[in-house]
Amino acid sequence: MEKKRIIACLDLKDGQVVKGVQFHNFRQQGDPLEMALFYDQAGVDELFLLDITATEEGRTIFLETLKEIRSRVNIPLAVGGGIRSVEMMEGLLEAGAGKVSIGSAAIREPVLIREGAAAFGSKAIVVAIDAKRKKDGAGWEVYVQAGKKATGLDAVEWAIEVEELGAGEILLTSMDKDGTRDGYDLDLLQAVTAAVDIPVIASGGAGKPDHFRDAFLSGNAAAVLAASIFHERDFTIAEVKEYLQAEGIPVRL
Repeated sequence: MEKKRIIACLDLKDGQVVKGVQFHNFRQQGDPLEMALFYDQAGVDELFLLDITATEEGRTIFLETLKEIRSRVNIPLAVGGGIRSVEMMEGLLEAGAGKVSIGSAAIREPVLIREGAAAFGSKAIVVAIDAKRKKDGAGWEVYVQAGKKATGLDAVEWAIEVEELGAGEILLTSMDKDGTRDGYDLDLLQAVTAAVDIPVIASGGAGKPDHFRDAFLSGNAAAVLAASIFHERDFTIAEVKEYLQAEGIPVRL
């Protein structure tokens, strides 16, 4: 079995790392470089830098911040926020990102997925899907602009389409579970992983090690992404990895 990845996420707002609950009530967590250095030492497999207000404000992620972090850490970096063109992708990849994550722009202009994959390879293109359970309970709807705008798109159908367009990976965030620490939305995760063949990163809801286990074993996730559980030192990366290994899940120690 391929080794599973543990990913930490730095949500950036106004130059600082923040964390909210269900995409609201953001509170500051610290300086992005300091936190990136912490995760580099902690043994995380990958670090996502997501500028959560970039799309709304019509800009891209801070290039200087990315360059500084890249120069100081050795872990793979993925970046997202406000990416609207292949040229922006190229700038971020040249600045040190290994992958770029697109969300709102992918829905607005789906061909961007295909163009990015053609230019840089599918493995460099992550499509972020922020999904919320529909009011009637029949599936999940995709939201954009940091969860503020409903698109009318079904999350599973959109996941299938982004795979067909050439995305190499999906970052699947449950808006219902985000920041709650109640566990990942396994129903959503199962629905998407059953529908696509590309890796799916589970996001939203991690609160304790068995939530990671469930995402891998029940949800078939290729990777799990977490923020507050690690930011606030509830558990270390090592503790989570050791627990997963004891549960028979292959991880990089």
